[in-house]
Amino acid sequence: MAEVLLYHHVLGLTPGVLAFADELRSAGHTVHTPDLFDGRTFPDIEKGVQHAREVGFGAIIERGVRAADGLPAGLVYAGFSLGVLPAQKLAQTRTGARGALLFYACVPVSEFGTSWPQGVPVQVHGMDADPSFVDEGDIDAARALVASTPQAQLFLYPGKQHLFAEEGLPDYDPSAATLLRQRVLAFLAAC
Repeated sequence: MAEVLLYHHVLGLTPGVLAFADELRSAGHTVHTPDLFDGRTFPDIEKGVQHAREVGFGAIIERGVRAADGLPAGLVYAGFSLGVLPAQKLAQTRTGARGALLFYACVPVSEFGTSWPQGVPVQVHGMDADPSFVDEGDIDAARALVASTPQAQLFLYPGKQHLFAEEGLPDYDPSAATLLRQRVLAFLAAC
């Protein structure tokens, strides 16, 4: 079974993120869910982004990196949207990564190094018409990652929702969320 370090999105460590972690735990995986916002949650993306800007994206990434201190090296790093930043950085820079799961976002690998680490599998999940994923360049970064990394997979789901896999949120898409979970569980079983 895999050990996962799972980072939340700009709404904070919500019940939906915790439920996702619990679902992975039910499949036998160990899951750590650090709170990058010190207990704060937000009702909508705009308020969460405003908070992230106030804290500073660099500071949030560093909080995420520090959350790995004391944990074993052989982790799968996972993140939802904003949480992709520390997850991707650790997958690329921390020795011993077993994999990465990037939900709703992907940044160019050049942000954290010159290439993706050899032998580290990665999945990127996003909706094919999500303005945040498509218009902000995440889909291009994901396609470049897949083109340069044999162990990389990009899964596109039909729709324009951003936080589509979290039940209870307005963007929730049950069909896409179910397929995402199946793919994630198969990925973790292979790590």
